Amino acid sequence: MDKSVIFSVAGSGKTSLIIERLSRDQRALIITYTDNNHRHLRNRIIQRFGMIPSNITLMTYFSFLHGFCYRPLMQLQLGTRGLNFRRPPDRHYPLDNLNRYRDGSGRLYHCRLAKLLQVVKAIPGVRARLERFYDCLYVDEVQDFAGHDFNLLLEVSQAKIGMTFVGDFHQHTFDTSRDGAVNKNLHDDVLRYEKRFRDAGITVDKATLGRSWRCAKTVCDFISAKLQIAMSAHEIGCSRIITVDDQDQANLLHADPAIVKLFLSEHYKYGCHSENWGASKGMDHFDDVCVVMGPGIWKGYVADRLHQANPQTRNKLYVACTRARGNLYFVPEKLLRAFKQGT
Repeated sequence: MDKSVIFSVAGSGKTSLIIERLSRDQRALIITYTDNNHRHLRNRIIQRFGMIPSNITLMTYFSFLHGFCYRPLMQLQLGTRGLNFRRPPDRHYPLDNLNRYRDGSGRLYHCRLAKLLQVVKAIPGVRARLERFYDCLYVDEVQDFAGHDFNLLLEVSQAKIGMTFVGDFHQHTFDTSRDGAVNKNLHDDVLRYEKRFRDAGITVDKATLGRSWRCAKTVCDFISAKLQIAMSAHEIGCSRIITVDDQDQANLLHADPAIVKLFLSEHYKYGCHSENWGASKGMDHFDDVCVVMGPGIWKGYVADRLHQANPQTRNKLYVACTRARGNLYFVPEKLLRAFKQGT
């Protein structure tokens, strides 16, 4: 069975690739992490088929983990009552002690459910269920799998069905879960990350989705040079990179409802059409985009050192920049500070 992970760049059409590979005569399971992407995939499936065909199943990751993997195999035996999405207490229990995985009300800690499946040796049963009910598995947003969930994903990948994982390493801005130091450094180095898949027998494909349909060559070249994240475009386009250091121009940008303003955090305090850098992931309907930078990252921008930002900040900045279909503006937050509420 073919098993591959396809690393995409922003706007390269990863959702379209999944939708195009679906058919009415192949039983497919699609797993994605965020609710936003679940809605987007659902809409795209309906657009193609006019409905959700009975042979195609779409699940969020934790619906898959709890509803498909855990409940049929272990629910009656352990008698638990759903999921707890809070952080587990610091009390230490042995790996084989059920209290490590559930709270006092019998709810399972979401960040340890994948590990529980491994500890009770339920993974062969999970693989058997996949082989029984599906011909292929698609995992979207694979870059967001972390902690025990990433280990589970690699173990599940040994099931004898076709598998396609799709994601953008540099759009890793959220984690499915974290539990202590488990896979703490997973996303620190892209080459080591790719090797984890190869060691599991999964082919790494960096070519199929290596060019963006959304961003013009100007934006792709900026990201490649300044963030040092390799990216190319299908079309040359005519967008511009615009540095704003004038108060009057910044005021006009703030007032323009056609240009979204993307902030590192607390976008809602600025009273304009806005979003946060990381939360804009998956949004592809913007034309011109204005990226607002705090003093530290602005200093890096002016000094041509954006690539030296910490990985999480650089990834969020990459997400923000790649929302642009048209022009890309950069403005220091200090020029918009007068609009900030609650300061």
